[in-house]
Amino acid sequence: MNPTRRTVLIAAGAAALLPAAPALAATRPKTGATPPYASYWYPDSLPAGSPGTGITWRSLKSWRAADDADLAFNAASVPLAARFTPSPANTTARSGQARIQALVSFAPTSSNPSQGAATADYYALTHWAYLDELVFWGGSAGEGLILAPNAPIVDSAHRHGVPVLGNIFLPPTAYGGQLRWTRDLVQKDASGHYPLAAQLVAVAAAYGFDGWFVNAETDGGNTALGQAMLGFVKELKALAAAKGQRVTWYDAMTVNGTVSWQGALNTQNQAFFQAADAMFVDFRWSAGTLASSGTKADRLGRSRYQLWAGVDVESNGSGTSVNWDAIVPSGQSHITSIGFYRPEWTRNHLPAGQRAPEDFHAADDRFWTGRSLDPSRPDTGDPWRAPAVSVADRSTVTSLPFATVFNTGHGLRWYDDGAVTSDAAWNHLALQDRLPSRRWVARTTGERPAVTFDFAGAWRGGSSVLVDGALDQPVVVDLYATRLPIGGNTVVELTYRTDAGAVNVELAVATAEPSSPGATPPYTYLAVTPVGKGVNGWQAVTLPLTGLTGTVHALGVRLTATEGPVRWRLGGLAVRDAVTAPAAPSGARVTAATGGDLRLAWDAAPGAIRHYELHRLLPDGTRRFLGGTCQRAYYLAGLQPEQGETAARFELRAVGELYTTSAPVTVTHPW
Repeated sequence: MNPTRRTVLIAAGAAALLPAAPALAATRPKTGATPPYASYWYPDSLPAGSPGTGITWRSLKSWRAADDADLAFNAASVPLAARFTPSPANTTARSGQARIQALVSFAPTSSNPSQGAATADYYALTHWAYLDELVFWGGSAGEGLILAPNAPIVDSAHRHGVPVLGNIFLPPTAYGGQLRWTRDLVQKDASGHYPLAAQLVAVAAAYGFDGWFVNAETDGGNTALGQAMLGFVKELKALAAAKGQRVTWYDAMTVNGTVSWQGALNTQNQAFFQAADAMFVDFRWSAGTLASSGTKADRLGRSRYQLWAGVDVESNGSGTSVNWDAIVPSGQSHITSIGFYRPEWTRNHLPAGQRAPEDFHAADDRFWTGRSLDPSRPDTGDPWRAPAVSVADRSTVTSLPFATVFNTGHGLRWYDDGAVTSDAAWNHLALQDRLPSRRWVARTTGERPAVTFDFAGAWRGGSSVLVDGALDQPVVVDLYATRLPIGGNTVVELTYRTDAGAVNVELAVATAEPSSPGATPPYTYLAVTPVGKGVNGWQAVTLPLTGLTGTVHALGVRLTATEGPVRWRLGGLAVRDAVTAPAAPSGARVTAATGGDLRLAWDAAPGAIRHYELHRLLPDGTRRFLGGTCQRAYYLAGLQPEQGETAARFELRAVGELYTTSAPVTVTHPW
């Protein structure tokens, strides 16, 4: 994000309340502070001529982590979380059968910012609960063919338990593909090994993502090239497996080296499927070819759900006509898994310049949840069979402390304690919270209210959950499926605000699973009593789980209107035993500078850290918010000296799971 547009002024007295920390005077850094971007390469040889503006041609064969100037900005820091499957939200969603993969192009291949940008117009994917694999789609003949996903996407996906694959795209000749790049990729060294297979695994390990999607679509090959590719994929998988990585093959090149999309698992691509962990079946499939593909996978001793049946939604999104019964039939076992190609349609179909976050999320909820917008009551007449109808959701909320401010990773403003502290739009997906998986289950015998992420008010970050409607009968909104242990000191913190009407609020806590799929969790309801006037209109209430033992299986809220209609928003939820503050990072320093453009780096704070936040200390004693990141490096652009200022002073803090902050570490940079 552009930090010069993310400004927050905080009283100097607030800074005085924090423990003093040593100032680290930066030595004169190396010159040349350039913006960090997501990385991309050619396998080995580069195109003829010169790259276009903003494009850097690089060879993967010559890549070394020690020479990667942007590695600190691009390396993910959040480990892949374990997930569990709660009782499904409806009677049609199943666990252990079809899974979902998504091929997503978040930005162009080149000039894709490593750490967000100053716009809310971004594909802020939030329905992670239905995904099993995300492919960082992209690549072009004129920019680069091998893409490493940037850190914010990997960090957010990992927080929700979703692996992320980089993309290897050998394009069709019609799109500039050259067969020499395929040969470069599968070249052998003197010992008979494939050096680029080892390079790919090393890149994924250094960048912290989970493997590779191999898409060889450059035609003109022969059987020798096909066998070389097969050997390459086998070695790539073996090396990847040793590092906990995976490989997915795209149904394009066949064993004879030619490109011929099969739309099936058959003798032309079976060897590649066997060499990889999974295969994306091209869009040419039919009900018959998918059925035969599933049967063949069974006979090979492989799971049929390691086949992703391609569904191209780039042009029409949830309006796409799909033979769903060929993939996920309603009355029998699923045939294969689903591979969505370009679900970012939910953003891209909106008119440029009019992509408000609420419009994007409305389209995205329609895509993933279905026309009813409530996974507990699917619309059986909806021609779009949304993932929530067929696939059980998963959750990673399994340990204490747990906290969320319902931050979606983008917004129109930035809020702290309910106050607008920046009126600039922004996106940074790594700042996204673990979000409710079932959006939105609203249980009522009356008129169902609208439940959405809203960007016109938040407790912290850029968004909150808004419940808007008559509330003519009590309504229970399911929030999280969890596996949280209850101890003697366990409490739940709820932060909320009523914008219109009047409402009684209760916390809904279930310590067991529902009696059957689609049933209401066995909630106990705890009254939430407002405390004083609150802060900026927000109430922050702490509720002991008195009388409850065992494990929290579900959390929600029950709202009963005493005056309607109601507009009520939830800004924060936390479950904890104690409040602790994280330790501070160390070694903050400026590593490169060009005028007012700076690269900063620091050493990690010990212990569990949610992310880091950076402020600038101004001569008048106020602080200006510059941004947040999960990495240990940050890029600042366009800084200017303040009046009478001989050096810029920055404060860096670690932010913990409960959004408590560490003592600040200060670094100075002389002008």
